[in-house]
Amino acid sequence: MKWTDTIDITIELSETHPDVDPMTIRFTDLKQWVMALPEFDDDPDRCGERILEAIQMAWLDELD
Repeated sequence: MKWTDTIDITIELSETHPDVDPMTIRFTDLKQWVMALPEFDDDPDRCGERILEAIQMAWLDELD
């Protein structure tokens, strides 16, 4: 998985952290959680606030 695989990341995060409200997560924690996913393999420096926000919004949509 790469940073741009927002949907795949979202699915994994929602399964790994089912009781978490994505709107309460700090971006620093979100970045660490994504990098800790078993299938994730991308450069940490390629991630910025825009990518983390997209992941957060997709995760919120996944909950609905």
